[in-house]
Amino acid sequence: MELAFYASALVAIYSTLRVISTSNPMHALLNLIISLIAVAMIFFCLGAAFAGALQVIVYAGAIMVLFVFVVMMLNLGSAQAQEKKWLTPMTWGGPALLSLILLGFLAHGILGVTGGLIGVTEVTAKQVGVELFGPYVLAVELASILLLAGLVTAYHLGREDKSGEVLSVPRSASRSAQEGGQQ
Repeated sequence: MELAFYASALVAIYSTLRVISTSNPMHALLNLIISLIAVAMIFFCLGAAFAGALQVIVYAGAIMVLFVFVVMMLNLGSAQAQEKKWLTPMTWGGPALLSLILLGFLAHGILGVTGGLIGVTEVTAKQVGVELFGPYVLAVELASILLLAGLVTAYHLGREDKSGEVLSVPRSASRSAQEGGQQ
């Protein structure tokens, strides 16, 4: 398990550096997903199976899907040219290789070294819920409000003004209202 821990740490560091250094937002998101899965693998290696499962479900699953939707909403360029570039093997090769390395170490750690037993002590979902919504209820609620505010902000930044839309105001009407208010 020590080898799996160090391999996961190296994959997490490498993919996190790729998140920072790449200019394409979709490539950065793919590398961020790999980084979050590597951190989950580190949790599994340390015997915190529940924390690793939460890492995969909440961060690598739900929040990353939210990030992908935000990037798609912002529509950063022509979609057809980007899709042709994304379908090349060079684009998917790096993240796929890192994922296979993590999957191999995870399977070896779960089935080979421990005989199928992951953690020494079991932490139930009820214990985690009592801890999160006991003394940390304010922090959990603030984090949810922050995520919602980020989603609403991304929607408004990426929204195009279309004539005939209920939320948009015709430019001539807004100019005449401003001129009337100034006089």
